[in-house]
Amino acid sequence: MLVGVDFSSRAAKQGFDETLDELALLAESAGDSPVARVVARRQAPDAALFVGSGKVDEIKLLVQAHGAHTVLFDQAISPAQQRNLERALGVPVADRTALILEIFARRAQSHEGKLQVELARLQYLATRLVRRWSHLERQSGGIGMRGGPGEAQIELDRRMIEDRIKQVKERLKRVQKQRNTQRRARGRSGVFRVSLVGYTNAGKSTLFNALTKARSYAADQLFATLDTTTRSMYLGEAGASVSLSDTVGFIRDLPHKLVEAFQATLQEAADADLLLHVVDAASPQLDEQMVEVQRVLHDIGAGDLPQLLVYNKLDSLDPDQRPRELVDQLLRGDGAAEPTPRVFVSALTGEGLAELRALIAEAMQGAQAAADAPDHEAQLSIHE
Repeated sequence: MLVGVDFSSRAAKQGFDETLDELALLAESAGDSPVARVVARRQAPDAALFVGSGKVDEIKLLVQAHGAHTVLFDQAISPAQQRNLERALGVPVADRTALILEIFARRAQSHEGKLQVELARLQYLATRLVRRWSHLERQSGGIGMRGGPGEAQIELDRRMIEDRIKQVKERLKRVQKQRNTQRRARGRSGVFRVSLVGYTNAGKSTLFNALTKARSYAADQLFATLDTTTRSMYLGEAGASVSLSDTVGFIRDLPHKLVEAFQATLQEAADADLLLHVVDAASPQLDEQMVEVQRVLHDIGAGDLPQLLVYNKLDSLDPDQRPRELVDQLLRGDGAAEPTPRVFVSALTGEGLAELRALIAEAMQGAQAAADAPDHEAQLSIHE
């Protein structure tokens, strides 16, 4: 069962999805099959049930009618609300954050990625320790028992989670130190660094494969790629190679703990010389998705980096939607003073890729010219 709540006064800020299509895609990515959808409208969340008691009764009837085994909320719900809803509905209840964490846990492949996901899940679980089971009755202390007299099981659970969080953070520090060493080595080599960023399922991995002839996993699903992959790409237009990195996709309401946990992975984007902001040109939520990507880029300190807008999936556009020119400029809605170069491509058919490579070469040559300019001026000053 999919449930979305439209808080009308805050709908624009929360990016409410009336259709719940994205939540349905998330559920399918986690291996679930949505059987019904419910949209509620409220001025503010109910403190106990998030939705009103009447809506809870409606959801319960639908759960029973469809034989649903889980209810998924499109917004974040508190631990107390989750507990109350599960008691009222008689089935497990999860929110968008838990669903995204579940997908990330299944998709992470690298050692670093698995550690990052585990950290995010532990931090999320630490907020979910509520008194829901009989084993949470007070334990008596004694010889060989870790807890003191009368220490509650919930406090023992919390301590175990906190200890594990510390262990994972230490292991992540060591892994990230290795990654930083590799990143600094690439930086010292003088290679121009390009990172693909964008909303999940915009086609970044397919474009990455098309540009580098790599074989990274790509699929028509949310969060197909979690681990950053970097390959060398030769640009004949510039007579040089650049490093191209494919990063994790962004999504609306991406859990803050996940942004924190994936900070090292996203650092590839923050350290880039050029960002290729890949956009699903056929998406009806194109504008909202672009705003969300820009927000996350600002969160990780990459908001002011040079960008190229890459409108992918040109092959999915109807003939009357196709652009007259493959290359133009667009004034972004995030406060950017100058228009951003934009190119329309199809990573599947290859259309527009030559134009994209030419734009990357142009940006590389422009950056090199800007880097050489201060040295040239300094030499003139010394000569004078």
